[in-house]
Amino acid sequence: MKRYISIFFNIIFIFTIVNGQVSDSLKKGDFAPSWSLKSNQGNFEFLNNWTIKDNRQLRKPMTQPDRHAVIMIFFATWCPPCVKQLDPLEDIFQKYKNKKVKFFIVDITEASRKDSKDKSWPKAEDLFKEKKITIPILNDNIYSAADKYKIKVIPTIFVIDKSQIVRDVIKGFDKEDDFKGTFELSKIIEELTTQ
Repeated sequence: MKRYISIFFNIIFIFTIVNGQVSDSLKKGDFAPSWSLKSNQGNFEFLNNWTIKDNRQLRKPMTQPDRHAVIMIFFATWCPPCVKQLDPLEDIFQKYKNKKVKFFIVDITEASRKDSKDKSWPKAEDLFKEKKITIPILNDNIYSAADKYKIKVIPTIFVIDKSQIVRDVIKGFDKEDDFKGTFELSKIIEELTTQ
């Protein structure tokens, strides 16, 4: 019981820190801030490799000339709804991985670990291996993307179109409602990949 109370207070503490640094959350129609984050493979990924404002070129147009929609999922291993959401997200990822849409799990576990006394949370890559999740992980070890995206709740999913505009924001996850969420996310992706 003590452990659960400790985890609860650590989560409140972490969100207090994150919330103290940001104003109101991003919403539909907002411009998606650019970011660069390190992947588990050790290379840096950039939002502008995949999506950019109209009338601008992607970061590497010679090697990656096509714009993509981007699905960003803010996640931590200490967050039970985040972990429950992985299986439905993996299903969507498998369905659309060959279309012009990129999926990224933006992991804040290590940033949270620095702010917490509880060091027992699993590493995202270990959890993903155990659960057979293949969505790419990007490490946000200092809340750089979380701050830019004004994250107050996790999980939070941002659906970004090919012109770097936020098309939808999905906050939280309810296992009982995962069919509806999966259907709506799939519908948005279908719309964005046929434009």
